[in-house]
Amino acid sequence: MRKSCTIRKALSILAALMLAVCPALAEEPVLEDRSLELGNSSIRYPMLTGLADGENQQQVNQKMQEDLDITGYLDRITMLISQDSLHVTAEWEGILQGEIISCVLSAEGALENNRSTHRWTWSNIDLRDGREIQMDELFSDPVAAREALEEYLRYEVAPELSAHLDNNELTPLPEGFRLEPAGLTLLYPISSLSTLGDRAGAVRIGWNEIRGFLDLREGGILDRIGAVNMMTLTEDSREYIRRMAENGQLPGIPVTIGEGLKALTDRYHLLTDPDVYVGGRLFALEGSGFRNVLLMTDFLSEAWDDSVVQGIRMDRGCAWGLCIGETRKNEWRAVLGDPDSETELDPETADSNRMVSGSCDYYNIGAYQLRLYADTDDTLVSIVLTE
Repeated sequence: MRKSCTIRKALSILAALMLAVCPALAEEPVLEDRSLELGNSSIRYPMLTGLADGENQQQVNQKMQEDLDITGYLDRITMLISQDSLHVTAEWEGILQGEIISCVLSAEGALENNRSTHRWTWSNIDLRDGREIQMDELFSDPVAAREALEEYLRYEVAPELSAHLDNNELTPLPEGFRLEPAGLTLLYPISSLSTLGDRAGAVRIGWNEIRGFLDLREGGILDRIGAVNMMTLTEDSREYIRRMAENGQLPGIPVTIGEGLKALTDRYHLLTDPDVYVGGRLFALEGSGFRNVLLMTDFLSEAWDDSVVQGIRMDRGCAWGLCIGETRKNEWRAVLGDPDSETELDPETADSNRMVSGSCDYYNIGAYQLRLYADTDDTLVSIVLTE
């Protein structure tokens, strides 16, 4: 008992110290990564530093810790420190952009009892006044937007769900959400929506897919986090796209070309068995960031322990104004210029590449190649980035 009380007291002091980070060392506000390990458990969480107003910074950090239930997890891992067979693991992801914080904590393990489970907690804060952002603030007409989102979930997302899920209730809309330049991510309790890997479900919806319901005014939340730039093709898009390609990434997809495939499948789990295309394999992973996304690898053997991601294919969403299902070939060529090469895809070639008939523009950017696939109507259907 004395040992437990001593650990609890130490953690309480640590929690207080976490809120008192001096902002003078940073030139601008940033979310820094903090971590703590006790026994078999670990927690990683965000900490705001660099805000000019120290009192406001402390209040924001307090708010984030409450939203993400950091103290609750610290208490929980303290209880589990002497139980080798039980653990809690928590990791965060998020952004600080346009003076807006949006982050989510993914926690799994013995969160409540001896049974392993998974849980999302989230925090969305406007640093200009320290208030919590509500989902309705994203929309010009919240009532109509919520109705449209539920319809989208029923008719667009539900058919994509596996028939083997324990829980598959997409509506009503969950309370939890995360904001990213790439889209709105809905965070579900595991009792409503679960994954094949027994985690709480999440669904990302690209901003362009609900464009007509968004509040896109200058200086608004979506403008400040970069959502407007993500789905609007302008002269500035060329530079955004170039930087994206040079980094070996596509927006909102947590993968960089060259990463080891096994580490990704261990973390996110396979959604379906790998498919084969000309020259390699296509992998679909679980998770909101991989919805309608395929990872391209070699096909040198049946195993893939040593395979790396050689390409990323996105069949839904936007990449700096390149909006799948919307952008026309003449529009992207007007911004990006003529491609370095192009090819036509007849039905047989398209099928062998798991594509639709049409054409492809190739742009060589740094060490990578950006491929923009269009259907026979010259509308963008897929964005591919490869080595």
